[in-house]
Amino acid sequence: MVYLTRVETFSAAHRLYNSNWDEAKNYEVFGKCSHENWHGHNYELHVTVKGEVDLDTGFVINAKMLSKIIKEQVLSIVDHKNLNIDVPFLKNKFTTVENLAIGIWNILEEKVAEWNASLHCVRIYETPRIFVEYYGENKI
Repeated sequence: MVYLTRVETFSAAHRLYNSNWDEAKNYEVFGKCSHENWHGHNYELHVTVKGEVDLDTGFVINAKMLSKIIKEQVLSIVDHKNLNIDVPFLKNKFTTVENLAIGIWNILEEKVAEWNASLHCVRIYETPRIFVEYYGENKI
C-alpha cells in the first residue's frame, strides 16, 4: 500500500455561534470566533489517498488529477466564501474545522474511488498550530 498526499490552500470566513445561547455564553465558549462580523482563516488542506501502484503509470493516483478533483469538488465551493452562508454541506452545522473535514471527506471519497484509489485522510490546518485529521469515521 502506498500513500500519496496532495496539499491545497483556501481562504474562508466563518462564525462559531450557537443560536440557543446569548452573546455572553457564545463568547465564553467560542471567544473571538463568535464575533458577529465573522473572522477568516487561510486553510491548508492535505488530502491523502492510498492504493496499489498502477503498473502502467507508476502512480497510486495521478497527483495532477487529484488536484483537479480537489479544486473542482471542494475549493470551488469553499475558497473565498463564508462557510456559514455559502457552503451547502455545512448548512445547519457548526462551521468548525472538524465539520469541514468531514464534509470534504464526504465529497471526495467517491471521486477518489473512481480512480482506483481510496481516501485515507483529510487533514485541515486552520492555523499553523491547529489542525484536524479525519479518516472517515463518525459521518454526520
